Amino acid sequence: MTSNELLSRARAVMPGGVSSPVRAYGAVNGEPPFVTRGEGGFIVDAQGRRHVDLVCSWGPLILGHAHPAVVAAVERAVRDGMSFGATCAAEVELAERVLQRFPFADKVRFTSSGTEAVMGAVRLARGVTKRDRVVKFEGCYHGHVDSLLVKGGSGLATFGKPSSSGVPAAYTELTEVLPLDDSAAVADLFARKGDELAALIIEPMPANAGLLVQRQQFLEELRALCTKHGTLLIFDEVISGFRVAPGGMTELTAITPDLVTVGKIIGGGMPVGAFMGPAATMDHLAPEGPVYHAGTLSGNPVAMAAGIATLDALAQDGVYERLDALGARLAAGLTTALAAHDVPGSVVRMGSVLWLCLQAGDAPRAFHLIGDEGSELYGRLHPQLLNHGLWMAPSAYEVAFVSTAHDEGSIDQALAAFAAGLAETAGSAVS
Repeated sequence: MTSNELLSRARAVMPGGVSSPVRAYGAVNGEPPFVTRGEGGFIVDAQGRRHVDLVCSWGPLILGHAHPAVVAAVERAVRDGMSFGATCAAEVELAERVLQRFPFADKVRFTSSGTEAVMGAVRLARGVTKRDRVVKFEGCYHGHVDSLLVKGGSGLATFGKPSSSGVPAAYTELTEVLPLDDSAAVADLFARKGDELAALIIEPMPANAGLLVQRQQFLEELRALCTKHGTLLIFDEVISGFRVAPGGMTELTAITPDLVTVGKIIGGGMPVGAFMGPAATMDHLAPEGPVYHAGTLSGNPVAMAAGIATLDALAQDGVYERLDALGARLAAGLTTALAAHDVPGSVVRMGSVLWLCLQAGDAPRAFHLIGDEGSELYGRLHPQLLNHGLWMAPSAYEVAFVSTAHDEGSIDQALAAFAAGLAETAGSAVS
């Protein structure tokens, strides 16, 4: 069956023919391809075309597709049952491994997604502080939580405006939205409303609207203000956790948050999420405390087994150094190609996470500094990349990921595809 036939059937039974909007390829003027399988660092579409995969299922596949140890662990777990609705030993084993990498935390609660982890962490923060207001930043995505789906817009002009139909304004009235990398705006908000703020949540490595690397000083300022005003600092490390370092940005910045949300990698490709913190905070969760949180499939044995196998593989010597080297090789090659074709832009990298920033000047640290020109160019470039066998995210604002299944050869293959696609696009992209 062809992709067009599959797409026609999909659109008849699913909105837009997809289960998540970005998969519709609307931002790159394309039709969503269908995937049949993944092989290490490659992905194969329904037409049998093999692509170097730099999406890695949007981050979870740090070991690549169908890693033998993960597959074996999942097969063993499935034979014993896919869900119990009861606690299993694998939960304990994965919890111990997670907490070992985030030593500030004493306890962890598993969920079935990163969105659920954020929902739980925010509710817990409100329960602990007895406050209602939450602070988030423009360009930071924390899942499709109603109260956090707030349109950032420009500066503070659109406070309280939901960015999705179906989200009541009342839900977002208690959400304060600030620009990233703006110390004055943060200080002003805390001066005015500090005693009302239950939590400040931030991706310490914002990676859902470009890779907006934040200054260490800015993150330290957030920690200090939260401490001063009794506001819980939540690091959303669903993307960065276990990816940029074993302990994510919490480890790299040496900043101690009050709560951390994680996901993606700890499921090894299976649906999973978690939030963690000190016992004094986490023990406010039911059944120990009054903050309710539950989930039928939370801690299911299959996801736990996949997570254990993944974290054990990542614990081997030299893994993160290898990922960093491959990321550096990819970044250097992309940068060279941009310069060779006189295309304005830069490559932002944190370890094995990269963003192709297609605009002139320094890479932005704040969402409102991202221009439209990069999105327009990327929309024309992306189909060419697919044609040359390079699988990248269908959005100019999303990042690329490198896995341990990639090697120098596959990185060079990706770079050759990028250079060819860029050559075909550059003539109409540059004025």
